[in-house]
Amino acid sequence: MPAPTAPLTLASEDEATAPPTDAMLREGAELMFFGYRSFTRDPDQILAERDYGRAHHRALHFIGRQPGISVAGLLDILGVTKQSLARVLKPLVDHGLVEQRVGTNDRRKRLLFLTDEGRAFEERLSDPQRARLLRAFREAGPEAVDGFRLVMTAIMDADERKQANAYMDGAKAR
Repeated sequence: MPAPTAPLTLASEDEATAPPTDAMLREGAELMFFGYRSFTRDPDQILAERDYGRAHHRALHFIGRQPGISVAGLLDILGVTKQSLARVLKPLVDHGLVEQRVGTNDRRKRLLFLTDEGRAFEERLSDPQRARLLRAFREAGPEAVDGFRLVMTAIMDADERKQANAYMDGAKAR
């Protein structure tokens, strides 16, 4: 078992401009792992009640954030195959959480909407995560929140960063 490391801090201006050490990078990766594990714990327990997984949660989240999103749009955001998405959407539709409608302008398009039950379930999944983020953002303060956004954005590959920024810009407009 590796020796515990001190929390990741930059104590001086020299350290702020110095490249991160291997230990700092490993600690960053480990913090991402443990943070994500905590972030997903509550929804994972709720999803297990219905034999759903994280892919179902992601689909519900993005359908809820973009009512009327096309199947193609959801495929693009999730970055999965049509077959994988079909396996996720089928139980959500069959269990009355998601409704598929034919597009008005293009009847070949399938548009996705959460039902009332789907909205309630998505909120039940996401409320603990929002509460966790709220607590963390309050504890860390606005500068740390800005830093978090910068780090998370910088972690993304360029094409994903562009996609995420476009999505976030669209989400702000909704």
